[in-house]
Amino acid sequence: MQPGTTYNLDVYPKIPQRLIRLEELANNLWYSWDIMPTRALFSRLDPVLWNAVGHSPKALLKRIDERRLIDAAEDKVFIDNYNRVLSAYDSYHGAPMGRDAAEQALGQSDLVAYFCAEFGFHESLPIYSGGLGILAGDHCKAASDLRLPFVGVGLLYRQGYFFQSIDSHGNQGATYVDSDFDDLPVSPVQREDGSELKIAIEFPGREVKAKVWQVRTGRVTLYLLDTDIEENTPHDRNIAHQLYGGDRSTRIEQEIVLGVGGVRALAALGLKPAVWHINEGHAAFLILERLRNLVQQGLDFAGALEAVAVNTVFTTHTAVPAGHDHFSTQMVMQYFQDRCGELGISGEQLLALGLGPGASEFNMTTLAVRGSRFHNGVSKIHGEVSSRMLGDLWPQIPPQENPITSITNGVHVPTFLSPEWADAFDHFLGYGWSQRLGDQSCWDQISEVPDHLFWSTRQHLKSQLLHLVRYRLREQNARNQGSEAHLDRLLRLCSPDNPTVLIIGFGRRFATYKRAALLFEDLDWLRQLLGDPQRPVLFLFAGKAHPADVPGQDLIRRVMQVAQMPEFEGKILLVEGYDLRLGRRMVSGVDVWLNNPVYPLEASGTSGMKAALNGVVNLSVLDGWWGEGYDGTNGWAIKPAAAGLDEASRNREEARTLYEILQDHVIPLYYNRTSAGYSPEWVKLAKRSIASLLPRFNSARMVGEYVAKCYLPAAQQGRRYADKQFEIARSVAAWKSRARQAWPGVTLRRLNSPKKRIQFGETLRIETAVRLNGLNPEDVAVELLLSRVGEFGNGESRQHRFAAQDADAGGEHRFVLELAPEMCGKLDYRIRAYPWHEFLTHPLELGLMIWA
Repeated sequence: MQPGTTYNLDVYPKIPQRLIRLEELANNLWYSWDIMPTRALFSRLDPVLWNAVGHSPKALLKRIDERRLIDAAEDKVFIDNYNRVLSAYDSYHGAPMGRDAAEQALGQSDLVAYFCAEFGFHESLPIYSGGLGILAGDHCKAASDLRLPFVGVGLLYRQGYFFQSIDSHGNQGATYVDSDFDDLPVSPVQREDGSELKIAIEFPGREVKAKVWQVRTGRVTLYLLDTDIEENTPHDRNIAHQLYGGDRSTRIEQEIVLGVGGVRALAALGLKPAVWHINEGHAAFLILERLRNLVQQGLDFAGALEAVAVNTVFTTHTAVPAGHDHFSTQMVMQYFQDRCGELGISGEQLLALGLGPGASEFNMTTLAVRGSRFHNGVSKIHGEVSSRMLGDLWPQIPPQENPITSITNGVHVPTFLSPEWADAFDHFLGYGWSQRLGDQSCWDQISEVPDHLFWSTRQHLKSQLLHLVRYRLREQNARNQGSEAHLDRLLRLCSPDNPTVLIIGFGRRFATYKRAALLFEDLDWLRQLLGDPQRPVLFLFAGKAHPADVPGQDLIRRVMQVAQMPEFEGKILLVEGYDLRLGRRMVSGVDVWLNNPVYPLEASGTSGMKAALNGVVNLSVLDGWWGEGYDGTNGWAIKPAAAGLDEASRNREEARTLYEILQDHVIPLYYNRTSAGYSPEWVKLAKRSIASLLPRFNSARMVGEYVAKCYLPAAQQGRRYADKQFEIARSVAAWKSRARQAWPGVTLRRLNSPKKRIQFGETLRIETAVRLNGLNPEDVAVELLLSRVGEFGNGESRQHRFAAQDADAGGEHRFVLELAPEMCGKLDYRIRAYPWHEFLTHPLELGLMIWA
């Protein structure tokens, strides 16, 4: 122990004037997706320090020896690279180069505010845990690429997700480390007078302050709220301390800060979004704050709800009801009791926004749905699952017709495409390929890349992966006090100098539904698959289980247990510390990407997309995005077992399919090599993987769909409802109240006898009588749905609208249709009625319908 007091002193190097813009580069997350040159520039300054600071340019510039900066300023090669990076940076942030029609239609005043609890851009900003955050980061990056008017809103956590360690028995250790905000690419937002921007949020018996930070992400700004400031009590300083940390009280307080505080932060910044996007339900309390603002402007609650909902977009990423955040009604009222008076409603009315039919707890997804008019899942399968799961919110509407739709996720190509492929694409596809991501004809040219060059690129990427795997496993082995001799045995297939072994990767969160241990269902069969020394196979596993997820941690232990069996030593490896860096290496370096979730619980999944664009072949259950991506020629599919099977039977059946694909297709195809040293058929398959999947599953396509399907119509509806002092919002709210009150008394019956047969070209007159119970004929749509026999409900029905006629003495209104079917054969038709108003965002948004 050293005598005396230790005092801390930070000494920052002085950046030479010639390199002064390094600071600008270090404070814009554009460096996370410019295909490496910027990150390589910082790495070149001091490779050892670069790794030590977790690839953070800002942290590196604070700690680097000034002599290195002086030397770099005098190094012609470094200066040439520096100038090239600046040229690319300035070009990217400069004048627009022209946009698609959809993006052009979203004007600069149509600001989109995108709220999410986590954002994953790069390991240098650790405020993410997994797929949701990475997807949110990719969304912001694509919005920047498309030059959209767009801001993100989130929380700035001292502790992001944990650092993982795995001991020799497979036990996961979780270490949380506080971030030094000075090391992060963030800066405080300042008011015009130079003071830091802080906003206040009312909590029970107190006021919580939040400091606003900003992150430059290309052309997009991300605003983050931080409660760890001196004005707050120790409890309140900890609200946003840890991502997804604490108990239920901490969770609701985080979500209040995100939703309510986020709206107030944007208002304090003078920003007036035209569209509000809630990415997962954590931010749904923004609806209550926006309602409060409109009620304070003189709008009644019902009209305010309509005005708020029409320009709000909600994306759900969860495929099981238990995955949605919910709180007790008592807890919600504890925090929002005072808001009832401000909103002019009772506590029951406020709680009704988050209570589904028969529910006893306040559900954030229910609140998000009730406070929005644009709702989507993140794949076609997930959209269907969500339509059924949330169908009770539109109780009389068939699930396939309710307002839940889908926009399939995509990944940000510049972030996850390896630089080696970017160089190859420049050469063989032309330098404009990055502007033609959705152009299939561009990607069909992948076939022109010479097979030997394609193979050598893949081998180089495998070599990079194996270098990192060996480094991580050596650290893991040293910490666990393992022997060097044993480590050498484990790494015998991990040869970066000769990376010819077939590598199959599994990298994702260790949640039970993702079934990391499905591969071990039949160990005898697995021994047979891995026992051929002439055709070696290496399985790489990586991923984290939530610290509170004991079954997920059991899966990690199971992987380690099997990996330690003598017959599987060195053939199954479990790598600790799964993060963005290891993830990028894995999705570009393995040969096959394995994904075997329980159908239909994989909402989308994006890791397989990242793998595909790097020439990795997917082997996956037909769930999530792969249900759309697989075409029979671009990978392998595990068909989900029959729905009625128990868990054990389902696992056995799907594991058998997995083994059969590995034994009959994957391993033989990979090792069917010619004298050139590679398998031409494997190269053909890998090329097909890129050509068929990259154009469809990129984030530019995804965000373009959000613009066309959600942002544009939401902005238009928002303006329409707000016009003339919210005249339409008030009118629609009053009409809905009237329709809901009248609907229980509305009846529909057929008047004339149905004909059984007609000739093609003839018309069939159909008459119905509707008792409107006080509604007007124009308040109701009467429709006939026509489909082929057996096809009703699959989305193929054709809709035919009845025309209103006179009312009879009994108070029923006659609706008539002259039907001329446009198809022959055996047809079914059904007749229904539902409330209709020309200004509804979705024709069935009231959830009311009756059938004849």
